[in-house]
Amino acid sequence: MSPSDTAALTSPRPARLSGGTVAEMITAAVVAAIVSAVGLFAFGRVSWPAFPSSNVTQAVTTVGQVVTIAVLALCVIAYRARRWMRAATVLSWAGLSGFVTVTLGMPLSATKLYLHGVSVDQEFRTEYLTRLTDSAALHDMTYADLPPYYPAGWFWIGGRLANLLGLDGWEMFKPYAIASIAVAAVIALVLWTKLIRADWAIVVGLVTAALVVAYGSAEPYGAVIAVLIPPVLLLAWGGLHRPGESGRGGWGAVAGTGVFLGIAAAFYTLYLGFTAFAVTLMALVAAGLAVRENGSWRGAITPLVRLVAVAVISGIIALVVWLPYLLDAVRDSAADSGTATHYLPDAGAHLPLPMFQFSLAGALCLLGTIWLVWRATTSRRAQVLGIGVIAVYLWSLLSMAFTVLGGTLLSFRLEPVLILLLGTAGVFGFFEFSRRLVLATSENPRVKASLVVLGLAGLVGFSQNIPQVLASDITVAYTDTDGDGVRADQRPPGAAAYFADVDRIITEHRPGERHDTVVLTSDTGFLSFYPYYGFQALTSHYANPLAQFRERTETIESWSDLEAPDQLVTALDELPWRAPDVFVFRKSADGYVLRLAEDVYPNDPNVRRYTVTLPAQLFDDPRFTIDEVGPFVVVTRVG
Repeated sequence: MSPSDTAALTSPRPARLSGGTVAEMITAAVVAAIVSAVGLFAFGRVSWPAFPSSNVTQAVTTVGQVVTIAVLALCVIAYRARRWMRAATVLSWAGLSGFVTVTLGMPLSATKLYLHGVSVDQEFRTEYLTRLTDSAALHDMTYADLPPYYPAGWFWIGGRLANLLGLDGWEMFKPYAIASIAVAAVIALVLWTKLIRADWAIVVGLVTAALVVAYGSAEPYGAVIAVLIPPVLLLAWGGLHRPGESGRGGWGAVAGTGVFLGIAAAFYTLYLGFTAFAVTLMALVAAGLAVRENGSWRGAITPLVRLVAVAVISGIIALVVWLPYLLDAVRDSAADSGTATHYLPDAGAHLPLPMFQFSLAGALCLLGTIWLVWRATTSRRAQVLGIGVIAVYLWSLLSMAFTVLGGTLLSFRLEPVLILLLGTAGVFGFFEFSRRLVLATSENPRVKASLVVLGLAGLVGFSQNIPQVLASDITVAYTDTDGDGVRADQRPPGAAAYFADVDRIITEHRPGERHDTVVLTSDTGFLSFYPYYGFQALTSHYANPLAQFRERTETIESWSDLEAPDQLVTALDELPWRAPDVFVFRKSADGYVLRLAEDVYPNDPNVRRYTVTLPAQLFDDPRFTIDEVGPFVVVTRVG
């Protein structure tokens, strides 16, 4: 390693963000989107076997990964040789986006569904995308006449793209999820190139992309934020802590940090909260260091003022998505706090320690932990990543303590971020320990070659195992029934195969736009495929706090005690919410069945499901039409 390499490892190099960087990010995003679109289109032209029942797609995935890694390796060589650097830049964007696309796209190539199909969490995410495909207006995914509670940013962009391309929301979910992660990984690469040497940035960008695909891609709208957190923290440190400067520089980094936090607020609330917490912690550390350097408390003013600037910038951007909900929440005295934080799985009751996992990722995290401790006082990167790691553990402890107050901070969802932070540190540790080993052996070329081969072998070994890490989620994508009524594994489809018939029946009785109809059903997957509004959400954890989930459930239960159609019609007309126009029940010998859910936190599982049966005679009236299809009874109110 050359002296310039050594200097770059130890150089403070405060981060800066310029207009040219933003333009480069936009260009890189376009390249990544094109590569991802071309790759997914090509995968879709071939009739592949289902991933769970064949090793063919795994084999092709491995080939694609090796090819893209080789492309990125050539880019590293070009950068180190300082030749064809512009071509290497564009090629690095294409190579990294190709890596993400082939790693996720090829195992899912024989299904139209994304990881975890349309089950559990992915059901309401698909419903959200379907809602915003139907309309560009910010609106709750389920309930009529309510603004969104869950941040709409990622879903709104995907919905607009689906609308532009003429695709249904559920069908857009997979390609959009994959392409958006590819784009975010490439944007992170561009940012890394502004913070560290470009050749190292490619390696760091590739490793972090592989880690986020392996451990965070099931939540694509979170993955696109998570992959950016490590470089953004380094960017923030460059704006908050600038030793030896008068305080005039670094405002580009401050603005960039604020913009990122604003986007995070529009995409994923938890990652906003964590990143804001970490940046605040960094500002306090920077303030303490400034006081020590200046010998006066006045030194703390600059980093704290910059923290306020970050908050103002991010707050203004966040209001684009959050203002409608906040205004309604202020006006609606009936709004409750919701139960989104009422979840404490086993992983949330323990501190995550990925560095002790017996795996390649665990080894990388262990190396990163050692490097962070070793370089804590001499490397800006170690300081930043170390503060980020500390912030994760503090958040986890706060989350556990918060259980006493009746909720959590969902700290278990920060484990992918922790792995990213430690994995990034591990790459820097590998660089530095390799440098010392090379110097100790008088720069023996065989030692250099051995280290390069070791690094490449580890990267390929981890990458080719990513589909196995995601195996359970991939399997669900093949076993769930999609919006066309098809199971990709060619097995008999589930009840969702009848959703098209249910939709046909509803549109026959209620011609017009689907979003003009409210449907009450416990088969809420139906709302993931068709943009009807729902009367009740899947569970309270996904329900808008303005919707009064508990009161709606109690109302539905009360209908089971009614005896005559007139009583039901009166009850529907007196509802404080928009009444259901259509009921989609399951048939039973006792009547028409709905499956409801109740929050039973702090128990784990945190949801109790139970059934409510409405007497069939409640709908034996000219004001209702009754149609049966498959396991469903479709009751439409016509008068």
